[in-house]
Amino acid sequence: MAEINYYTKEGLQKLKDELYEMENVQRPAISAQIGEAIDKGDLSENAEYDAAKEAQGILETKIAKLKNVVANGRVIDDSEIDNTKIFILSTAKIRNIKNNQEMIFTIVAENEADLKAKKISIESPFGKGLLGKSVGDIADVVTPNGTLQFEIIEITR
Repeated sequence: MAEINYYTKEGLQKLKDELYEMENVQRPAISAQIGEAIDKGDLSENAEYDAAKEAQGILETKIAKLKNVVANGRVIDDSEIDNTKIFILSTAKIRNIKNNQEMIFTIVAENEADLKAKKISIESPFGKGLLGKSVGDIADVVTPNGTLQFEIIEITR
């Protein structure tokens, strides 16, 4: 059975747009390259043909994988999520117990993670450490440098 992944509406649309680009822009471009290489004659020693066929194989593999991800992707209805605990799509304001630094992060699906945008993956050690915590709880986040503790200050959507 395929693994179901949960996304924001925007995140799933981004994956669909990427799939569209692969199927309707990249695939025809590679087909054109193969056609041009075939027109040059002897395929047994045609490096352009070999490279284009290899690129086609790689692209078709990516398309198949992305089709599977999109087919098994589900949009999360955040209106029904409990705001008292941290779940996927929760935005949490947290405080590092050791240095009192405050941070705000949104918990998202693996494919939507973007540290610069303060979106952390639910699959990351940080995401796993915060998951299910409530305001006032202390989250233990296991990192390669040891366990860090964060107090949950606020949870929003």
